[in-house]
Amino acid sequence: MTISPSLTLTPTTPRITATTHTSHTSHPTYLKLNPISRPSPLRAFLPLTSRAPTRRCPSTPACLFTGIVEEMGTVKQLGISPHGGVDLKIAASTVLDGVNLGDSIAVNGTCLTVTEFDTKVADFTVGLSPETLRKTSLSELEPGSAVNLERAVTPASRMGGHFVQGHVDGTGEIVSKIPEGDSLWVKVKADKGLLKYIVPKGFIAVDGTSLTVVDVFDHEECFNFMLVAYTQQKVVIPLKNVGEKVNLEVDILGKYVERLLASGFASSFADK
Repeated sequence: MTISPSLTLTPTTPRITATTHTSHTSHPTYLKLNPISRPSPLRAFLPLTSRAPTRRCPSTPACLFTGIVEEMGTVKQLGISPHGGVDLKIAASTVLDGVNLGDSIAVNGTCLTVTEFDTKVADFTVGLSPETLRKTSLSELEPGSAVNLERAVTPASRMGGHFVQGHVDGTGEIVSKIPEGDSLWVKVKADKGLLKYIVPKGFIAVDGTSLTVVDVFDHEECFNFMLVAYTQQKVVIPLKNVGEKVNLEVDILGKYVERLLASGFASSFADK
């Protein structure tokens, strides 16, 4: 059955729902939309006609993640909001513990800001800018999609993965999924501009999951990694099919080294 990608907005009083909300008798604003069939109408935001700043983490303090997914949430709504932007509403539980407006939550590895939340119905909303839609695979989400969720770390958090900023560098495409015992080999094709930062046994964040690269295949423009049984149950990557996109964030250290070398930083020491 073909489902229309149309959406309907209910022009009621905007809401900001926090933990102090005690009644459901008010009439909050909801985005009413049908499931989005591909191609998504959000593609209208993707052409390079706007350079609005990406709606990311607050500048102070800078947010940081570890790539250890806390839970898988479920997309409830995705569509154009009354203010003209694009809102993403996600059902979740763990990441709502202690949540506040303006907090940063990584959604499939993309650092986004909480603009609304409701702990009684267990969901939260984030805004997506045109640049975020262009750089990530979030425009391909639809109601019912599972997403990886992780709150920004605090000074007391365990650093179980690696330093992840939640600033997606680009997307890759799953080209193969091969089981070996109870583990799963996943191979991803990446743009050459990203592949140069990916090294065997190095870190990479795939849909916000901190993973260790096993091999890099330059001639195929691919890299691979292995997911153990436990990880397969906790992240969205195994749920994706061959041909689907994943968000990629390479290790920031590689980009800093490249920048320093290009600036002549190393040669300035050699000349002394």
